[in-house]
Amino acid sequence: MPDKATPILLVIAGPAGSGKSTLCERLVQEDSNFSRVVTTTTRTPRPGEINGVHYHFLTPAQFDEKLAKGEFLEWAWVHGDRRYGTLAASVLDPLSQGKSLVANVDVQGVSSIREASARYPLLARSLATVFINVSHDQLQRRIRERGTDDEAEIARRMATAEKEMLESPKFEYHINSGTRDEDFTALLAIIKQARAKLASAVD
Repeated sequence: MPDKATPILLVIAGPAGSGKSTLCERLVQEDSNFSRVVTTTTRTPRPGEINGVHYHFLTPAQFDEKLAKGEFLEWAWVHGDRRYGTLAASVLDPLSQGKSLVANVDVQGVSSIREASARYPLLARSLATVFINVSHDQLQRRIRERGTDDEAEIARRMATAEKEMLESPKFEYHINSGTRDEDFTALLAIIKQARAKLASAVD
């Protein structure tokens, strides 16, 4: 099967509120060829989030221990006081078995994954990066609608978002965010393009 011969690591990034988590979850639900990479964070779980399903929630000390052992493919500070990371084994093992993956990663993390691809040929062959572009007003409205952040946090997230948007040109593929259905349709088209590109590179 082409999916087995050409596994993809689809890395989706964008500012908080861009809908990247929703896209990852929907892709896994509707396309059995994809599994979600569960990333790791030191932030506390939000209501309804399950450890090992939405994220691997670690204490700072636990994060430090894994970092010291070299277990992370990438990691980064986000919003000043939280760390996010992707364990190498959670990406490389499935790819080596021919399984495609989708990951929701901060833009700093994507930069680290690109650097790591120089050390891991399998990662280099499989990587496809997608950035979700969202207007300032659209982003602010979405963050407010979530109802999980106070005004200080909203301001902090918007400031971070402005910086993240500057990274957009470094990504291979882009989604100009609209409705959830429009964004998902755009993602499916990108996957088709990425598969063709990666398959031709393998050939």
